[in-house]
Amino acid sequence: MKSTALTFAIAAIGVAVFHAAALPLPWLLGPIAACLIAALSGVRMNGIKPLNEGMRTILGLAVGATFTPLVLASMVQMWPTLVLIPVMVLLIGLIGVPYFQRLWGYDFATSYYSTMPGGLQDMLVFGEEAGGNPRTLSLIHATRVLVIVVALPFLLQGVWGADLSNLPGAPARSVPPGQLLLMVACALIGWQGAKRIGMFGASILGPLIVAAVCALTGLLHHRPPVEAIWAAQFFIGMGVGMKYTGITMQEVRRDLTAGLGFCGILIVLTLIFVEGIYLMDLAGGMDALLAFAPGGQAELTILALIVGADVAFVIAHHVLRIFVVILGAPLYARMFKRPQD
Repeated sequence: MKSTALTFAIAAIGVAVFHAAALPLPWLLGPIAACLIAALSGVRMNGIKPLNEGMRTILGLAVGATFTPLVLASMVQMWPTLVLIPVMVLLIGLIGVPYFQRLWGYDFATSYYSTMPGGLQDMLVFGEEAGGNPRTLSLIHATRVLVIVVALPFLLQGVWGADLSNLPGAPARSVPPGQLLLMVACALIGWQGAKRIGMFGASILGPLIVAAVCALTGLLHHRPPVEAIWAAQFFIGMGVGMKYTGITMQEVRRDLTAGLGFCGILIVLTLIFVEGIYLMDLAGGMDALLAFAPGGQAELTILALIVGADVAFVIAHHVLRIFVVILGAPLYARMFKRPQD
């Protein structure tokens, strides 16, 4: 209980420091930075898992509420960029598996599941079942999410002049109470229903689907209030920073360095795809970057909401990426694995 309270206090200090220094995305990057520094300093931290998971439902609601018949119809036109997602996943595997296996000496299972840009929990489960090192997998995926989430705001601001101070929603006082209650119902029904049927990303995708149905039928007219989205940012940022709790210097020298090197590869590969999509006039540069950056689905949804990107476009590509990674894992593993591994 003390470590949980300490974790919340550390994350809150991060928010306060980022606000005071006028740094971008204080509710997201502040907790990430503060918890990361604390973890590297040896502080033991804990969160409240059901609360952390529950906060993700807010992001599902925010995306689902943006769906209208017009948005739904426009998704059919996304196929030229959607078909590039499996191509990018395949290239990531072809480059990443040899990188981890030959350069860093990891076994095949650890190399493969460190490479695949899927959800952290899914890759940990699959990787551990395949005989991989769960601690290494956790640190490498946490580093992937951390680097991409921290780098993207500065890239969006520097290249596209994105306004990161935009409010991602309206104040709670301006949202009718009936709409707030409907959102709570959508969140709970969607989350628990999706969890019951074993849907991946249940805490985001379940509420997204239920909220989208309510929006398309004219029942839901508002996105979650700004205070709720700030809370979601806080818990997600805290969760990313906490992943480094208990890290040792040996892990810093090997796993963290390997993860940082792989992030460099991912960033270059992402920029190549984004530039190609932009030159072919298939999507705007900012939308393409947010859609193809292999970071966490929750974190990139937050960025899309804040900078005013095409949220439906961004989320569609991330859902497909996770879907391809999860369903293709056994097939890709057989394809990449050599007989002697």
